[in-house]
Amino acid sequence: MRRRASLAGADEDEGLKVNMRSNVEEVDSDDSKDKAPTPDLPREKDCDDDLDPQPTPTPIPAPSADRKMEDFYRKQRQRARLRSPWSCSLVTMICTGLSLLLLATIAQSFLGRQLDSKGCKMSYMLSAFAKYTDFDTEHTRFATKYSLYLYREAGIDQDTRVKGIPVLFIPGNAGSYKQVRSLAAEAANYYHDVLQHDPQAQQDGKRPFDFFSVDFNEDITAFHGQTLLDQAEYLNEAIAYILALYHNPHRSLRDDSLPDPTSVMLVGHSMGGIVARTMFTMHNYQPNTINTIITLSAPHARAPVSFDQDIVDTYQNINEYWRKSYSIESGPLDHVTLVSIVGGGLDTVVPSDYASLTSLMPESHGFTVFTSTMPHVWTGMDHLAIIWCDQLRKAVIKALFDVADVKQPTQTIPRAERMHHFRKRFLTGLEPTVQKELPSQEAKMLLSLDDQSSAILTEGERLSLRQLGSSAKTEAYVLPVPSLVDNDARKLSVLTNQRIDEHGPVQVFLCSSHVPQAGAGGNAYAINLDLSGGSSGFMRLSCKDAVVDAIALPASNSESNFAFDDVQPFTYVEYALKDLSEYQFVAVVDKASELTDGWVIAEFSDAIKSTVTVRRSLRSLMLSGMHRVLPAARAMVNEIRVPRVHSSLLAYTLRVHQNCNTEPLFQPLLRQYISEPYESKFFPNVRGDVNINLHGVSPFVPPPANAAHTKDGLSLQIWSDPTCNAEMSVSLDIDILG
Repeated sequence: MRRRASLAGADEDEGLKVNMRSNVEEVDSDDSKDKAPTPDLPREKDCDDDLDPQPTPTPIPAPSADRKMEDFYRKQRQRARLRSPWSCSLVTMICTGLSLLLLATIAQSFLGRQLDSKGCKMSYMLSAFAKYTDFDTEHTRFATKYSLYLYREAGIDQDTRVKGIPVLFIPGNAGSYKQVRSLAAEAANYYHDVLQHDPQAQQDGKRPFDFFSVDFNEDITAFHGQTLLDQAEYLNEAIAYILALYHNPHRSLRDDSLPDPTSVMLVGHSMGGIVARTMFTMHNYQPNTINTIITLSAPHARAPVSFDQDIVDTYQNINEYWRKSYSIESGPLDHVTLVSIVGGGLDTVVPSDYASLTSLMPESHGFTVFTSTMPHVWTGMDHLAIIWCDQLRKAVIKALFDVADVKQPTQTIPRAERMHHFRKRFLTGLEPTVQKELPSQEAKMLLSLDDQSSAILTEGERLSLRQLGSSAKTEAYVLPVPSLVDNDARKLSVLTNQRIDEHGPVQVFLCSSHVPQAGAGGNAYAINLDLSGGSSGFMRLSCKDAVVDAIALPASNSESNFAFDDVQPFTYVEYALKDLSEYQFVAVVDKASELTDGWVIAEFSDAIKSTVTVRRSLRSLMLSGMHRVLPAARAMVNEIRVPRVHSSLLAYTLRVHQNCNTEPLFQPLLRQYISEPYESKFFPNVRGDVNINLHGVSPFVPPPANAAHTKDGLSLQIWSDPTCNAEMSVSLDIDILG
């Protein structure tokens, strides 16, 4: 038993030795990574090794995985506490830099590129308002919320009784009733200074305007559909009240022989124009109480914001009603005319693309025109300037007086005549929709000429007078009208820097051979001009004055900077040869009695030869641009058409270069235009880079009813001195940053 115990003890001691030896080897193996290996030394035999072993180092346990992770996170937290709040990674810095660069590029493009010039003059007035306090809850449920006012210009008319033709101004989103001041003041001054002294105007039924305005307490109509409907309902009741004023002898000064008004003309600014169109859809609208509407920067095509479902639904209902009304013959809107006037790129509140009427009504009842198109305005304007701009308010008021007729119950002339006057007043006159008035005129001058006179040019010869009054007496220069052939595209072009009316130094007449009538001699004509010089061989011509179709163009000389410069404009006359079939001669009469700086150029030219159509894809235009060279022997008016350029999302840069061999009569004049809507921009004395941008095909805007016009694209019309005898280079490139 004792022996077994000793053997067992020996086995345990031997196992302990082996275990301790292995532990020491593990520690040594760990330390061997940092220390040089130690050579093995001879070891003396110890007889008591089994009983008294040598002490060995305590083993170091390997760190666990959990402890390693804990140390890692502790170090990360320490680094986070020590890191600067402004420090960031390289990727973050690159992304931030690119974002700031993109933002700066967008801001520079919006604020510094493709900007239209501002040319509005300030308007002035002495305003006075009369509030109709008796238009109360007996007339409308909105009497406690809205108010009706009558405008009077102090110093001209302070009588609050109605006496003329009613016109109602409708303010826009958060607008004030006082915004009527500029238009109403111009109407009062124009009638006081001009129309009341014109017997013909009085005979045509021109009377002063009674301008009314509505105080909506600056309601937000652009964001709330129900507010739009409330205002439309109130305005229908206001019109009924206004018309009732003319029936009350105590509140009216109208001539008893005149019919009482049955309708009111409307002028709406911004959302006020939409309220005007909404009135026709309301339950309280009285038929035929509105027949003429002019809107200023009104978003007709779609709602300016779309987060309110009511305003979106209201727009859909209004536009659908107008489309259906014009789609049927003799519809409820057949008597209504609407002109939408917009300011162009300077208006950053309402996109001018939204003001288009092309998807809502036919050309026979309304159109959209840009202020840069309108004669004697020729400038863009922002959302508020379109109310007070002096040039525009003059054009609008003259147009309203053109269509007014107090002798009619509607207070206006018939619809077709209204549209004729609106086109004449608001469009350039170069559009094919503008009718010529010469055929309806009577011959005013009897011209007698020596048939051997050198003043009679040969057929196809160009007339170029560099200085009017060179002979110090009246002279007539006659151009024969060419014979008309099939598919003839020739046209007559006359350009001068002078007026061509009876008060100007030069006049242009279309003449035919005089046929004497029994009992009528030369006294039947207002002007009898005998330039025959007593010659036995002379011809007599019966002539019509072309001033009725004269077109005003911005002056373009070496000092010109902008189209709206306050200088005497050019006068341009253009007739297609097919419209001159009843005439044999064109007479240019120089009436200047002394030498002047006036000049005249007149010629017949082929429109086909002077028109270049660039048939290239949009991709090709974006990659390489467009470059054309007009020959030295060219017509006075040339045109370059680029059908693929019609998007409002793209902008371009145009360059025109010409070196004249002689001193030109005038510098090149550029007109940029599209056919629908009516947008034209004029660039006088064109040189250097010209910004080209347009409001054609736009995203989110309904397509026009007549899509044919959108295929015409951009057109560039250039007037240049044909006597310059030098080539002209024209290049068009896309403006990436614009």
